[in-house]
Order: sequence, then C-alpha cells, then structure tokens
Amino acid sequence: MTIANSRVEPWRGVFAPLWWAMIALRRELLEFRFDYPIHAIPEAGPRGSLHYYIYSDRLFFDAMQRDADGIPVQRARALHTYNPAYVAWYALTNLERWLRGEDPAGRDVFLRQVAWLSKHAVERHDGAVVWPLTFDWQEGACFLKAPWISSMVQGLVLSSLVRAHRITGEPRLLDLCKRATRVFTTDIANGGVRAGEGDGVTYEEYPGFPLPRVLDGFLFSLLGLYDLWAETADARVFELFRAGVHGLRGALPLWDYRGKWSWYGSHGYLCPPHYNKLNSVLLGTLARLSGEGTLQEYAAAWAPTNLSALDRAHVFVVFQYTKNRSRLRHFLRRRQ
Repeated sequence: MTIANSRVEPWRGVFAPLWWAMIALRRELLEFRFDYPIHAIPEAGPRGSLHYYIYSDRLFFDAMQRDADGIPVQRARALHTYNPAYVAWYALTNLERWLRGEDPAGRDVFLRQVAWLSKHAVERHDGAVVWPLTFDWQEGACFLKAPWISSMVQGLVLSSLVRAHRITGEPRLLDLCKRATRVFTTDIANGGVRAGEGDGVTYEEYPGFPLPRVLDGFLFSLLGLYDLWAETADARVFELFRAGVHGLRGALPLWDYRGKWSWYGSHGYLCPPHYNKLNSVLLGTLARLSGEGTLQEYAAAWAPTNLSALDRAHVFVVFQYTKNRSRLRHFLRRRQ
C-alpha cells in the first residue's frame, strides 16, 4: 500500500471540468465493480488491541498525495489541502500493515501521522478539541464554510490517538481524546455534530443544513467513541456511543434501497460500490460491538456478495440513473 508522489496532472483552465468528468465516467461506468477490497478485522475492539476495525489498501488512497514529510494531502477537483480524516486513515492502515508484518516501517509511519494530528489539534472557546477542515465545501445542497468540523474526522482521530496511547503511554493523547468528545454532546446549531433522530441521535459527517446524512462518517465516529470507552471505561463516553447506536438503528431505513443496497445520504443517488461495501462492513463491525441484530441485518442485506445477477443489473442501472440525475441537478443549481 503506497501513496504515489507523482501522479498524472489534471488538465487545467477551461479543460479541467472535462478532465474530471472523464475520470468520473471511467470510475462509475468502465470500472464499476460490485465488490471492493475492504475487510473486517475481528481482532479489533478489545482494550489493548492495536488493530483497527477495517482494512483496505485502496480505500481513499486515490485522493491522497504525500508531502515532503510523508503526510497525506487530499487531492481532488479544485482542492489540494490537508484533511485530518485522511491523515488518521493513513495512520491506521500503516499500523495494520506493521501488525501484519507487511511493512517494518508501518509503526513509525503511524506515529508520524499521530504527531501531526497532535500538533494540529485546535482547542475551541468552549473547551472542545477539534481538527477543523480548512476549506469551503459543498455537500449536496449543504454548504459548509471553513473552518468546519466533522464527526468522521473526530472519530478517526480518536481511534488513532487511542492506539498511539497504547503504544507510547503518553497522557496528553488521552486528554485530547476526552476533550474531542465534547462536539458529540453539542448540537449542530451550537457548533457540534449531534443531530436528533427520534429518541436517539446521529453524529453528522457534514454538520450543516439541509443534512447530507452521509452514513460512513457517522459509523466511523461511533467506532472512535467505542475505542475511547474501551480504553478509559468512561460511562459518559459509552452513553454517547449507546445513543448513537440507538439513533443509527432507528435511522437505517433512510439509507436502505429495497433491502439490497445503500443510498448515499440524502443526495438522491445510490452509493458507489466502494461506499456501499464500506457501509456494509462498518455496520457489521458495529453489530458485533453493540450486539444490535438490526445492524447485522442491514449489513448482510447490503453485502454485494449476496446479490443475485438480476439484483446486480438492477443496482447498476439505478446507480447510473440516479447519479447522473443528481449530477445534472447540481450543474443546474450552480448555473442558477
């Protein structure tokens, strides 16, 4: 697993939109595959374990490029900047490679990313510690003005810092984690990531309105809370996890497409295959940790290996239709 330092440069100027459109067409049409290399790690979860819950040597890496210090930079259309979620994900995957004996340097790479995350932690006026995203972002109909926070970022960073604490014993790492949970107690209107969902809550990857409701970021945040609870046995942290699982269980029908695939939040199109597989594996992991059978039912329903040939054809056609319909709506919204 590597991140290339040199990549094909996108076309610039007036041709840039055409270049990115061609990349999207290739991925969504020519390279569409129902399964994707994301694997659950059953050893993850207990206090003291260094394993993370899932592993993939491809997920998110096509959007990263390392800087001179070996820190990943997010690279996308009109964007070339640091994203703490990618730094944390890069850390966790390198740690897993070290644990598997695949990369002797993986532990050092992991600790280098953690040092970056520790250095870039921001303490807010309310005492919360956050890792803000420093770029404006349009997610569906929701516009997020920099700097903004994300439950996905907070969750992945929690998981990284907890494992770093297990390696180094550094007290400051756990202190950062404890203060990082404050945004999970605060609603979106007041600068948090918490949204009500029946008598439960959801933790939003994109905390703005209208809510984009992207599922994987919520799931990553729950795993981060579970890691901190496993490390500290803090009842307050476990209650945040329990409330999130309760909200997740009640909200799962929002993401379900006919018991066979998942929607990409409120965007109006089905998940691309890698996000659907990610949702399925993360849900299965949370079902194992929480004992919630409903989560396992959805995880199994969305597993691409359980689709018949007819189901696969159906999902492919509906994905192409809904994705391009959403793209057209976005184009018209920008024109207006």
